[in-house]
Amino acid sequence: MLKIITALCAMLVSSGIAIAQPAPSPDVLKDLAPTGKLRAAMNFGNPVLVQKGANGEPVGVTPELAAALAKRLGVPVEFVIYSSAGKTFDGAVQNAWDIGFIAIEPARATDVDFTAPYLLIQGTYLVRQDAPFKSVADVDAPGRKIGVGLGSVYDLYLTRTLKNAVLIRNPKGGAAGGIEPFLDQHLDAAAGVREPLDVYAKGHPDTRVMPDAFEEIQQAIGTPKGRPAGLGYLRQFVEEMKANGFVADALKRSGQTAPVAPPANEKR
Repeated sequence: MLKIITALCAMLVSSGIAIAQPAPSPDVLKDLAPTGKLRAAMNFGNPVLVQKGANGEPVGVTPELAAALAKRLGVPVEFVIYSSAGKTFDGAVQNAWDIGFIAIEPARATDVDFTAPYLLIQGTYLVRQDAPFKSVADVDAPGRKIGVGLGSVYDLYLTRTLKNAVLIRNPKGGAAGGIEPFLDQHLDAAAGVREPLDVYAKGHPDTRVMPDAFEEIQQAIGTPKGRPAGLGYLRQFVEEMKANGFVADALKRSGQTAPVAPPANEKR
């Protein structure tokens, strides 16, 4: 009977109809809260996803999603804090968390299963105001050097796709981690998430952010491999929270303007 209910819920979600999920099964609880609590990874390196509250606590769209999920599961939430996406991913291999809010990336799929994205952000470049680049493609030229946060999704993406430019990796990581080597080593560009790069450029008029993007970054909820019941529940959860406006409202509360991802079945 439970399989029938789960299949029906999945069909309705894929049709764009927001419905409340059924109570979690014992298998779901075993997958998502094996310690009796939901251990949710928080990446402070990406301010679009999470910010520090007045007392240093996580606030923003990802802690709100984690808290909502924990409430449905009937367990407490425990935030596991990281400073970058690369370190967050390492936590999955170490079994340090049950859910992580990280970008979908083929290099990570060997250890983590993903939902469909709940949020879309852009990977782009910060360059000097007088730089000759008109598009992101112009940066990939012989002799060019690009700063990037080590282990970030754009580090992984650019490692696969750049043909000429060289990446200079910042071991600190972070959504704007490329800015530090860009400045210190006088590089040609800094790769990162558009929103924090925009914030930096507004305060530094000698720089600008490229108008186009080299990558659309699909932010999703990941869970370590081998948790099929939990993954199915997470996928339904994400679709419902997009459809009922929860993700959009959480973004507004945290002052972020990144677009909510479309339904999983919608072609873009």
